Amino acid sequence: MELDAAKMIGAGLAVIGLSGVGIGIGNIFSSLISSVARNPAARGQVFGLSMLGFALVEAVALYALVISFLILFT
Repeated sequence: MELDAAKMIGAGLAVIGLSGVGIGIGNIFSSLISSVARNPAARGQVFGLSMLGFALVEAVALYALVISFLILFT
């Protein structure tokens, strides 16, 4: 196997983590909608925590993309 083909396969495998990120973001926002629908008065507390969770999950996506780009271009 040539080096370029191995890099492509490795970058593709590194991006598999993005599927988990999509599922995680969906879970965060579905829980946010559900909790605000049940108790609208708690929107301020729940929204801040959901944005924190979203930022942490999105950081995992950025790390996966950085790793795949490092594999491709080094």
